[in-house]
Amino acid sequence: MSNALAFPNPALGTLESYIQATKALPVLSAEQESSYARRLRDESDVEAARMLVMSHLRVVVHIARGYTGYGLPQADLIQEGNVGLMKAVKRFDPERGVRLVSFAIHWIKAEMHEYILRNWRMVRIATTKAQRKLFFNLRSMKQSLGTLGPDEVKRIAKDLGVKPEEVVEMETRIDGGDVALEPLGDDEDNSYGPLTYLADPADEPALQLECKQSEAQRENGLVKALDHLDERSRRIIQARWLTENDARTLHELADEYGVSAERIRQIEQKAMQKMKSIIAAETA
Repeated sequence: MSNALAFPNPALGTLESYIQATKALPVLSAEQESSYARRLRDESDVEAARMLVMSHLRVVVHIARGYTGYGLPQADLIQEGNVGLMKAVKRFDPERGVRLVSFAIHWIKAEMHEYILRNWRMVRIATTKAQRKLFFNLRSMKQSLGTLGPDEVKRIAKDLGVKPEEVVEMETRIDGGDVALEPLGDDEDNSYGPLTYLADPADEPALQLECKQSEAQRENGLVKALDHLDERSRRIIQARWLTENDARTLHELADEYGVSAERIRQIEQKAMQKMKSIIAAETA
């Protein structure tokens, strides 16, 4: 996908006129979106790509407004977000059953994050893993422009799942000077520079959707496999492997059924083998 799409450029004219122009663009229905996406995928239809991009420019503007606290031109943020939007359109698969807007948010934010990290100022100290999320969340969660108070520190720490002292440290760093983008020091496992804050590729919506679909498929296969077992075998498997807090031992089940622990083990082993065969056949 290239600049031949010729959608409005926020660097030309006033930013407000660009924003108003994006609001005037039509919003696609789910059916229209799927139709354009298939035309792009199957026929490399540039006009279809243009329609998909144009109809989502307002989403980029909305996301860009969330990063105004970093002292960077909003027009530049929007341009970077538009690059992410085009990448999302190029990779979008209409057969996955999700709307483009949900898929595109990841790519839009990733481009904006990279732009911010290339241009913004931070202190010359690498950060730990626990502090990564603070960089892009702390400013939006502060209720005032002043220094965080103890209660606000505790609230933000709880909401983000980090320690209060890490909130205070990141606030100090955000208010500091320049920083090198690369990690400093030799401890690669615990040392992070701003480049590390870029979106994790594993967070890509397509990959997340594939993981959820695979998990659902495994769960469905497990249910079907259990249905093929006799009542005693199913009870043994559930008691031994599918109980979260109170798994039964071989001897406990032996007492329940009045047989030896070895007999319970044999039943369990045979049931597991049968289940594996059924699940393998379901996923083949």
